[in-house]
Amino acid sequence: MITLALDACTYTGTVAVLQNNRVLAETDAAMRGKDEERLMPAVSEAIRRSGVRLAGIDRIVCGGGPGSFTSLRIAASLAKGMAFAAEKPLFAVSSLALIVAGNVALTPPRASQRYLAALDAMRGECFIALFEHRSGTVVAIGGETLVPVAAVAAVAASEQATVVGPDYGDHWGPVARGVLLLDADLLGRGPVNLSDWEPRYGRLAEAQAKWEAVHGALPR
Repeated sequence: MITLALDACTYTGTVAVLQNNRVLAETDAAMRGKDEERLMPAVSEAIRRSGVRLAGIDRIVCGGGPGSFTSLRIAASLAKGMAFAAEKPLFAVSSLALIVAGNVALTPPRASQRYLAALDAMRGECFIALFEHRSGTVVAIGGETLVPVAAVAAVAASEQATVVGPDYGDHWGPVARGVLLLDADLLGRGPVNLSDWEPRYGRLAEAQAKWEAVHGALPR
């Protein structure tokens, strides 16, 4: 099974080409402060380094948020476009799961361990989700929740979990290679419908929020 995985829920996008339980190639790209789009070239570079043609990829997996509106939209558009053009299934996974799985894949703990993944949702809030690493897989414990930033440490303590994320501890960001460690439940929902799937945006872009306040919500 050859997988093209990508995520861009933060201001750094990551790409990996995976074969079964190993990484063939991976790259990253800055998603903010640049005068040109960088994620598609990173995808092309990862595919080139892997030695695999797009037609030889069995599936595409995209981080589905929550996170940065613009970055997520770019990643989702690329993933959907490639899946459609190559006639490959597209799967979506939580970007919070990729924070844990992508980094634990590098230095797996010696025993089962719980992690509370946290991503800035702006306005003094965080998206959080609890995961556990068990014998080479990362398992979701419950769903995603929006909480005040001030409550993150208390939630982690109550669950006996280590807080991880771009703004915590070792500054873990989502990493595409994490698809290797995600349990069957996270990928087992089946491929998304290309015609209507959208990632879970942390917040609407300010311009869109203002427009919808005047004209009404755009179809999701």
